Amino acid sequence: MAGRDDGNRHTDSTGGAEATWAQELLEQLRPAGADVRRIVDWLAVTVDAVVSLCDDAGTPLAGPPAPQDEGLVADILGGRLASAALGRTGRYVRMIRVDLPPPAAAGVLVVSRTAPFDRRASDAVAHTASVLRLLLRAQQTTATDRRLARATSDLRLAILQLLMVEDTVAARRVAAGLWPGLLDTDTACVYVVESSPEDRDRLAEACLAATHEEALVVRCPAVDGHVIVVVPDDATSAELRALCDRHTGAVLGGSARQSLACTATAYGQAVSALAVARFRPERTAVYAERTHPERLMDPAVLRAWTTRLLRPLDALPHHTRAELLATTRLGLEFTAVSAAKVLGVSRNTVRARMDRVEGLLRTDFSDLTVRAAVHLALNAQAGLGEDLTGGTAAPARLGDLLTGPALHAWAQDLLARLDTDGRDLRRTLRAWIAAGGNAERAAHLVGVHAQTVREHVRSAEPVLERQLLASGSDLYEVVLAHLAIRELDRPDLPADRTPEAETGHPDAPVHR
Repeated sequence: MAGRDDGNRHTDSTGGAEATWAQELLEQLRPAGADVRRIVDWLAVTVDAVVSLCDDAGTPLAGPPAPQDEGLVADILGGRLASAALGRTGRYVRMIRVDLPPPAAAGVLVVSRTAPFDRRASDAVAHTASVLRLLLRAQQTTATDRRLARATSDLRLAILQLLMVEDTVAARRVAAGLWPGLLDTDTACVYVVESSPEDRDRLAEACLAATHEEALVVRCPAVDGHVIVVVPDDATSAELRALCDRHTGAVLGGSARQSLACTATAYGQAVSALAVARFRPERTAVYAERTHPERLMDPAVLRAWTTRLLRPLDALPHHTRAELLATTRLGLEFTAVSAAKVLGVSRNTVRARMDRVEGLLRTDFSDLTVRAAVHLALNAQAGLGEDLTGGTAAPARLGDLLTGPALHAWAQDLLARLDTDGRDLRRTLRAWIAAGGNAERAAHLVGVHAQTVREHVRSAEPVLERQLLASGSDLYEVVLAHLAIRELDRPDLPADRTPEAETGHPDAPVHR
């Protein structure tokens, strides 16, 4: 029964009062305060009522439980009524349907008060219900957009991971659905853009905008501040450089142009270039901008040596071989944890694959000289592609690769940079490499504190323009320089042994 309004503390609305509650309702929609619970609480205070927003199961989503008529609620949820009102002595209730995001289809806004609903209260309830509908719809759209953005980001990462293990066919197939033509290329460059972890998302969006989605932009799963960009053309590369100029603190490292199957190699090159870029005023660097030892070696000898070193893997199925090579290449560049994140596998899987390669090659990856040699072979294999078996060069050994005058001059020039420091950085660095990168063992060799060893190695990084404390291409180049001028003993590798000793190993492949 409808009652008179005499007992209601709120008098019938005037223009000024109506404007006041309407203004307050609009204030609830500010970005900082647009919250369903806050709006329900505001309505309760404004109309002096118990207000509750319940889902289709009767569970309150906002506000305390309010009295309901189950029959009317069922009619409202079923769509037979849009709203309903009850009036009994001492209790007046309004119920209005409000669409909710899935999995609930709809809910009910219940407003219960001890006084009849005057015009002001009725209008406030009706407008609040409309505002709740709009807000919930906007939140649903935002949530959907976020899920779509997350799914798209995951898809980009999956494509990158396929490229990392040389599965270009599957990568193109996955990319074709959302980005037709993105990977319709035989070669690409990989760039790594570095920023603070807090700025990474903003920088990733800027990379997407700058490349017009004509590049594969991936938030690095291994390093929080890195964005990986696989770029098919040089025009997009220029856009990335310009982007870094506009973003304070951004650093850019790029690879040389590589085939898509060599994306893992290109990624390692980009990270290596990133280390150089940090020391440059322009904050950018490309891997091809400096001389690398493999370019100073006789290509025929490098081919023959690489073929012989990696021959134990030739008997494996193609997919397995490619997977092991790609994992080992990344595992030598980064930690097992980082490599696992990039590849989308567990770190135990990375270690197991590297252990298998270590066993097949009969090497010891704890030895930095061995790691440097195998890393050289893997990079050469990636650069030469599947044509490793071509040519008729005589069997070569690592020593044959390291005796050329050009390589010797490069190594001397590189390590001579350390001689200007009075702390004998060169001696400390040599001991640290010989100790497998272990500061404590190196400290014992040179008779200093382990922290002194770390400081010396860290001081050598800007002098050499190479990152040493993080294992990777930079460190292996410095190791090869030491080997070239015989400041370190050359590693014992199967490719340097006689064929008789090589075939005597129980795991050696049978050649007919």
